Amino acid sequence: MATPDTRTQILDAAERLFAEHGYRGTSVRAITALAGANLAAVGYHFGSKAELMAAVARRVIEPINAAQCAGLDALLARTPDPPVSALVEAFAGPLFDEVPAGDEGGARRARLIVMILSDPAGEARTWTGPAEDFVRERYFAAFARVLPGLSPQELRFRMRGILAVTAVDRLEAHQQPSPGCVSPVAGEAARRWAITFLTAAMSAPPTRT
Repeated sequence: MATPDTRTQILDAAERLFAEHGYRGTSVRAITALAGANLAAVGYHFGSKAELMAAVARRVIEPINAAQCAGLDALLARTPDPPVSALVEAFAGPLFDEVPAGDEGGARRARLIVMILSDPAGEARTWTGPAEDFVRERYFAAFARVLPGLSPQELRFRMRGILAVTAVDRLEAHQQPSPGCVSPVAGEAARRWAITFLTAAMSAPPTRT
């Protein structure tokens, strides 16, 4: 097996440390030490710690975004107004696929997603660009068509909730496994529970102000 190149080693180390300690709690020195690289390597390969954070986040998020787009394309090819449950599954399902329970890499990716959603450092969230915005806005438009009573603000809040609930579930599935390994049946059951719960949350009446 080929040894990962320096750039990949830095990405792997940064993903692990950002997930465990957050953006501000992780130093460039700690990243390069874990990667076995010299201190200047982050600047050479990425430019800055913030740009390294962006590269780490995109490496995790891009496969999820691609699957979300493919799922929405398939739904819209059948009907312009898919049911809420189908939209929720297309949006949340890729997190179950890309962040499998009982897998250390999956748990690390889940921790990173939770960090992106909750870390107070702006760099943890301002890395997104047109590609990420495009996926989010496509789903926003699709949900808005089938949930016209929700204000844009409440709809965006509920969509963030889908990501948060799913990421936390994936993380807990690894940290608190049932005796033995998590079986495929249990994993599929968790996915069905999540889709049922999140569909009900998305479909709830608008909150009165």
